[in-house]
Amino acid sequence: MARKSDAAFEEGDFVVYPTHGVGRILGTETREVAGIELEMLVVRFEQDRMTLRVPMEKAKTLGLRTLSSSKQMDQAITTLQGKARVRRTMWSRRAAEYETKIKSGDPVSIAEVVRDLHRRTNQSEQSYSERQMYQAALERLAREYAAIEKIDQDAAALKLEDMMAEAA
Repeated sequence: MARKSDAAFEEGDFVVYPTHGVGRILGTETREVAGIELEMLVVRFEQDRMTLRVPMEKAKTLGLRTLSSSKQMDQAITTLQGKARVRRTMWSRRAAEYETKIKSGDPVSIAEVVRDLHRRTNQSEQSYSERQMYQAALERLAREYAAIEKIDQDAAALKLEDMMAEAA
């Protein structure tokens, strides 16, 4: 069973782990945990300076996936360029929804958060927590966009913000 998922993830590939974003597979290793031999996928998240070991059998159920296709990223960009949906609910409720979308790892959901929290020059100031959440969502989306486009993360973030400005 582990051999099937072994083929899905190759050493050196970029992958997306929902709660941490984009990482690179360093390889596999076998570890003994509670007397059971487990094949582990070793994933390095450079931006967080963190290495994660994910059991092969649990990789898919934990949400580990390959990078989005160009088509999926195009959908996210289309969402990003759409009209912001500003809801008049309490910030704590919206923040919880946004956090869930960011942690889902789905680029379209993350693009919704970026779009909804993006402030144009004619809009009122954002609160500190809104700015923090906007930055977190933008960074997460930019990391995946940068890996797909093979560009720097900062350049990807600027490109995404330019796309939103053009759509306005």
